[in-house]
Amino acid sequence: MQWLLKDAKTLLLSCLLLMGFSSLTYAQWPMPIQNQNFADYLNQADSYLEQNKEWIVRANKQAEKRAVMPFEIKPREGCGNNGIGVLLVHGLSDSPYSLRSMGEALSQRCLWVRAVLLPGHGTKAEDLINVHRNEWRKIVTQAVDNFAQQTQSLYIAGYSTGGTLALDYMAQTNSSLDGLILFSPLLKINTNADWLTPIIATFMNWLDHKKSDDPAKYASIPVPAMAQTFHLATEVRKGLRKQALELPIFIAMSAEDKTVNSQTTLNYFRDSMVNPDSRLWLYSNAKVNFEDSRVTEINAYDETLKITGFSHMSVHMDPNDPYYGKGGSYRVCQWYEDELLSRCKQDKQGWQGEKGNLLSSKTDYGARLSWNPDFERLVDEISQYIKTTSRH
Repeated sequence: MQWLLKDAKTLLLSCLLLMGFSSLTYAQWPMPIQNQNFADYLNQADSYLEQNKEWIVRANKQAEKRAVMPFEIKPREGCGNNGIGVLLVHGLSDSPYSLRSMGEALSQRCLWVRAVLLPGHGTKAEDLINVHRNEWRKIVTQAVDNFAQQTQSLYIAGYSTGGTLALDYMAQTNSSLDGLILFSPLLKINTNADWLTPIIATFMNWLDHKKSDDPAKYASIPVPAMAQTFHLATEVRKGLRKQALELPIFIAMSAEDKTVNSQTTLNYFRDSMVNPDSRLWLYSNAKVNFEDSRVTEINAYDETLKITGFSHMSVHMDPNDPYYGKGGSYRVCQWYEDELLSRCKQDKQGWQGEKGNLLSSKTDYGARLSWNPDFERLVDEISQYIKTTSRH
């Protein structure tokens, strides 16, 4: 997410300058229904996207549609049927593509993977204006219920707001999930002004609004969707304070994350995610020394690879991904404009990281890191966590 502002004063000033309204009506979104074959849900989503997606380049519409489609990947040939499934849930403004390379890697480790498309996503950012968090909850709940009927062990793997929804699911149901896998989970937005979003959302749709050049992700997020995320995270934190989570949880995240507050996640992991088999991998470019033996700190600074640290979106992404990976076709430079944007896009071998002083000290146009050089080891660790915690 790219809407975080430093303080309440700046946010209120933006409100006055950028006030806008919308009469957009929210169309019926493709939702899994009870006992539905997943292939039928995929067909439903395909038809909806065909009719409602805003294309960046119409001639590339099939590739753009595939980028945001929900998907299913069965375990690789030779795995047999171990009955273990993983449901992937993407984050705000994103799409299932953000978790595709992780899904492919998990399927290679004999896991059955499905990914859903959250309401308001995959079409155009305006479709997020009237979405309520309960619609996100509904699709997660129904997808879990259907998947659980076909598996003997089931996990939710959520990225960012998808991680929040995974935690929320456990608080809202008496599910028999075996565990959660969270990538950069959003427990607290990384700004002290997030509490203003529900107020601003009553009279304003956008802080900024620009067209995306990325078919897999929106460039802008409407304020009402930010408010829904704020409420969701607030409700999850309240639930965790009220009732600790006993099931095992695996978290991978960056200490330098500018989108979510990593310290808040660390604190709730220590205090409210109490299973001794829970694990947290913290990628950091400086020592954190967090006092929990279940937390493993991993160096994220690499001179050779020109990486200053991990971004919010990089932790779960394969360096071999053809789009966001090390040699991928898309370089993430959204925090620049004009000449610096062009130079960042063109400098395929330049420095990458999370926005901040360290990246700025290396280059005037560093890109946002969108892949994890430690990806294979991370996926092996997740696979081992599943083997250890699965009750099958």
